[in-house]
Amino acid sequence: MMHSAVGIWILSALICVGRSDHHFGMNHGDQHTAVDNSADSLSQVTAANKEFAFRLYKKLAAHADSAGKNIFFSPASVSVALAALSVGARGETHSQLFSGLGFSSQLTQRDVDQAFRMLLERENSISQEDISEGTAVFVDNRFKPKYDFLDTLKQSYSADGFNVSFTQTKQSADTINKYVSEKTNGKIDKLVEDLDASTIMYLVSYIYYKGKWATPFETDNTKEDSFTVDENTKVKVQMMNMEKTVDAYYDAGINTSVLHLPFNNSYSMLLMLPDDMATLENAICPGHITKWLKWMKSNIHDVYIPKFSIKSSYTLNDVLTEMGMTDMFGDRADLSGISEGQKLAVSDVVHQATLDVDEAGATAAAATGIGITLLSFRHVPVLKFNRPFMAVIIERNSENILFMGKIINPNI
Repeated sequence: MMHSAVGIWILSALICVGRSDHHFGMNHGDQHTAVDNSADSLSQVTAANKEFAFRLYKKLAAHADSAGKNIFFSPASVSVALAALSVGARGETHSQLFSGLGFSSQLTQRDVDQAFRMLLERENSISQEDISEGTAVFVDNRFKPKYDFLDTLKQSYSADGFNVSFTQTKQSADTINKYVSEKTNGKIDKLVEDLDASTIMYLVSYIYYKGKWATPFETDNTKEDSFTVDENTKVKVQMMNMEKTVDAYYDAGINTSVLHLPFNNSYSMLLMLPDDMATLENAICPGHITKWLKWMKSNIHDVYIPKFSIKSSYTLNDVLTEMGMTDMFGDRADLSGISEGQKLAVSDVVHQATLDVDEAGATAAAATGIGITLLSFRHVPVLKFNRPFMAVIIERNSENILFMGKIINPNI
């Protein structure tokens, strides 16, 4: 019998960069929807995921160690990881996970599992070369999880399963890192730095997306320019530029300009340039995304966006605790749906993300525009992202938020 402090690590590995040259297949078998309300359950889970994205963002932004720093993460990846964990949670631990994720009491675990199965199938089938999303579970040779737990992860969360020996800490870390690197096309190659020999399971959620702008920027138009980080700091950036017909909206209620840049698929990047960042951060919610997409107007703008690459890494224990998911980290954890014979608890919830934006595309944004001539006598409004701005990458039809963040300094 192992000690009660056996740990489960949940890592959400995500990457937003170029176009993937490969994708992984999904092996769901012949699972069928067993309830008539699957469409309603999917709608409820999708709505909850959107709300969770903004609640998690606000928690990350409010933390002292986030002050003055870029924020970038994938709420979709975190939601999948925590929903997969909820499969093995029971009692109050399960209730806290459901409540923290925003799932109503009307939803059963089966409803949630079926909804995530449909979401993952839809995401992976929209554009197989552009996005891949899924999970994996690495199980120690000494540990025997319940069959139902592993089967649900495979069927509903696109999980791959592996046996490792966590007592061989370096070898098992290398195995996990190799897997994540392959799934993220090499963009995240060092997800695991150290492993505790008492670890018995490692649950990984990953997402890889690379989109090409519907209307790419011309590299010849990229010039060095200034970006105002704050009132005391300016940095030099490579500023991309195009004068094109784009979709934009000015939200007078929160004094924010919104630019819609579609990729050459059903995904888009929304860039938000506020007069005051705190006002935008405090107010923004899923309803804003819906409103902006509905009321966007196509007009010619002189658009300036910095070219940048950023990386972020978070340990989400404190944030998730503040969101009500407390028991899973301590002695009160009830993860008996994974194994009844051993007392399990979550050691850490770790999240890493990268974002590259250049003239060809990005992983969280897209560009729309038509080359226009004969405009020399018209006033062309300027949209210049030369101060802190927010960005989200969404699937336009479902408004599902894959990635979300705030760019304070493009050079960090």
